[in-house]
Amino acid sequence: MTRSHFGTDGIRGTVGQPPITPDFVLRLGHAVGRVLRRQEERPTVLIGKDTRISGYMLESALESGLNSAGTDVVLLGPLPTPGVAYLTRAQRASLGVVISASHNPYPDNGIKFFSAQGSKLPDAWEAEVEQALQDAPAWADSSHLGRARRLDDAAGRYIEFCKSTFDHDLTLRGLRIVVDAAHGAAYHIAPKVFHELGADVVAIGCAPDGVNINHEVGATHPDALVRAVRANRADFGVALDGDADRLQMVDAAGRLYNGDELLYLLAADRLARQESVPGVVGTLMTNMAVELALTRQGVQFVRAKVGDRHVLEELTRRRWLLGGEGSGHLLALDRHTTGDGLVSALQVLQACVRSGQPLSALLAGVVLFPQVLLNVRLGPQQDWKANPRLTDAMRAVEQELGADGRVLVRASGTEPLLRVMVEAREAAQASRCAQALADAARAS
Repeated sequence: MTRSHFGTDGIRGTVGQPPITPDFVLRLGHAVGRVLRRQEERPTVLIGKDTRISGYMLESALESGLNSAGTDVVLLGPLPTPGVAYLTRAQRASLGVVISASHNPYPDNGIKFFSAQGSKLPDAWEAEVEQALQDAPAWADSSHLGRARRLDDAAGRYIEFCKSTFDHDLTLRGLRIVVDAAHGAAYHIAPKVFHELGADVVAIGCAPDGVNINHEVGATHPDALVRAVRANRADFGVALDGDADRLQMVDAAGRLYNGDELLYLLAADRLARQESVPGVVGTLMTNMAVELALTRQGVQFVRAKVGDRHVLEELTRRRWLLGGEGSGHLLALDRHTTGDGLVSALQVLQACVRSGQPLSALLAGVVLFPQVLLNVRLGPQQDWKANPRLTDAMRAVEQELGADGRVLVRASGTEPLLRVMVEAREAAQASRCAQALADAARAS
């Protein structure tokens, strides 16, 4: 499908610039409402948001657009993206909407959607909305307008859901955990989840002011978590991003663990409990060490395109349960329908509590390969695939690395850049090979 507005994860951009303007968002709400009414006489849509100052404006516009098409709205207030997905399913709503730009800084914002089952919507649905945006509006008359109300205990319901994914026979009592919510949607939720499971919680990144979301805190800036874990002599650190669907973790020594390592841990924990793990889905960027470690345990590993949407599609197609990305998007489809930073953190902590071992011991079998990523700016109309010097350089690097490394060269989906990635057992070799490829790409 040719997309005019939808990207790989909804619609996103800078506030005040198309399409993230109140007039467009009102039109979008109206178009979505009309599409929903083709299937239901009186649809209900849940709307959640993160803590950006622009969320109030976009929420009002979206609510008005939906109401104008005869669609009822339930406002959830600040709530993590996976919390909206959960409540959409639990409330038997027609659709869930999240106003968030995830890990982006506060000047950006976006809108993404969940189906009645709490999962990402198919391309065909997005195409139908794109078409409805081109049609003239069909405003409902007063007797058919939608209504709006607030769900006052949305946060509490989601807290209970998160806790339900943690083994009822286990507790976090005796553990000190630093929780960093990135001044985002989980600021009032994440500390309570861990506290109510027994942990001594130290909260950072839990004081949003509308403009500080993701600013030097959270999963995209984990140095703050590392410092806090060390300063508070904590046992673990948990960092989420602005909409709480990403996770990074830190152990008592201040060592940071990314999504690739945590994905392996989730699979290894299930294997240790004699659960079936037929396969795991990563992405083109997943560290090779994870693939090798899983293969040694007899677990098939498949790479999807970058993006949690593609990981989810591959999991669904294969009917597997576990997948994720190094950025911290982790999927455990028997726990939730979408990636959830809090649920994933609880699964990791559950493995540590049950085994009585720290993260370092549980991940002793995975030593990540050094990974070097370089960006090469492409000129106008430059066809990097037709560059013979790059082709020859890739062939030479792949031959040099053999089975002890990996090369990935791909165009950025959002910028005129060529992304060059090399993994090798030695950092110096990875850096040298990546530079050789970048130089060849520039020489076209």
